[in-house]
Amino acid sequence: MNKKGVILLSSGLDSLVSLYMAQKECDVVLALTFNYGQKAALDEIDAAKKIAAKFNIEHKIIELPFLKEVSNNALTDSSKTLEFEELGIDSMKAVWVPNRNGLFLNIAAMYCDSFNIDYIIFGANKEEAETFSDNSIQFNNIADEFFKLSTLKKPKILAPCANLEKYEIVQEGVNLNVDFSLLKSCYNSIKKTGKSHCGVCESCKRLHSAIVKSNNKNLLNIIF
Repeated sequence: MNKKGVILLSSGLDSLVSLYMAQKECDVVLALTFNYGQKAALDEIDAAKKIAAKFNIEHKIIELPFLKEVSNNALTDSSKTLEFEELGIDSMKAVWVPNRNGLFLNIAAMYCDSFNIDYIIFGANKEEAETFSDNSIQFNNIADEFFKLSTLKKPKILAPCANLEKYEIVQEGVNLNVDFSLLKSCYNSIKKTGKSHCGVCESCKRLHSAIVKSNNKNLLNIIF
């Protein structure tokens, strides 16, 4: 396979399944995991290391402490709760980090330019694009155009889940025999909750709903 890829690997559902799907398109040679002071950072990094090791992919941790300074949100602020009764604009605003995906993609593009990598694998998805605009196909297309001017390599974003709802991503993962035990999709830390997935944060609620809707309820016992 001639094409190479770098993946934004958070260890969540979207990035994990995107990694499995991307294997058909390119040789994934590098995984980037970002630490910006989020509550589950150490858990995400540990899970991402295991995923990268499983695929024999080089893994780098990118430290971005300044993001915590410019983010007034529940992901990084220990005084704010991550529990939400319903998902929507309010829950989105509570975990919003300004230009987070834009920054992550630009950092990945720098690695592409320096190491001759063709694709940036990004776990964008249709469901979250409804409230998180930086998960949308429009956002990906604009980033592609930006990279044409900001890099010599001109990498393209590969977002295998961009047209999929969360439950469809779960179904795709099952079809690909994804090892869901590697998953860490919770915004809360294991140290705080005592379990890998708290079940009450926005990410957990989306994941739980997706698993139930996909008719793969046995996965609930694996993940929750």
